[in-house]
Amino acid sequence: MTLVSEPASRRADTSAPLIGALVDRWSPRAFDPAAVIDPDVLRTVLEAARWAPSANNSQPWRFVVARRGTPAFTAAHDAMAGFNQVWADSAAALVINIAEIADADGNPHPWARYDLGQAVAHLTVQAQHEGLHTHQMGGFDAAKLHEVFALAPNLEIVSITTIGVVGDANALPEVLREREVAPRLRKPLEELVLLGE
Repeated sequence: MTLVSEPASRRADTSAPLIGALVDRWSPRAFDPAAVIDPDVLRTVLEAARWAPSANNSQPWRFVVARRGTPAFTAAHDAMAGFNQVWADSAAALVINIAEIADADGNPHPWARYDLGQAVAHLTVQAQHEGLHTHQMGGFDAAKLHEVFALAPNLEIVSITTIGVVGDANALPEVLREREVAPRLRKPLEELVLLGE
């Protein structure tokens, strides 16, 4: 396997032209542990999530934003699976992505997780546009986070997004370092589109 050592070579090899933020987006694990996100930039990234589409404009997404060095960051980090703790502590911020699966009266929001996914995708693309990188995680103790942040029963933690500036891949453990610089691969579009008339 040929390894990629330059971040510029992480650009996606697309079969159709895409906007730069999509071509350049990838999910690093090596983040610069000294980088700090300007509060206005972080607000911009969250504003992009705010304007994502949702069923009936219900906007069933909520976020806990935890900057590195804060008690919220420590709490989020402590709830992560060990394989994520190894690298995520270098991110500038952790965003806990939450779906409002029912309203205050208990009426279900059946598309809440889908809508949250769209909001996180918007956040991710805007972060890339701002010169930041993101990495989505599913390895964490949701019940622990739910308790620590005193979330209402109708809120479901779905994922955590790390946000930061790309760091030195050599700082990662070997197994993660290899994955960090491996070529980016995707299934061909023809395999993903089941019917295209």
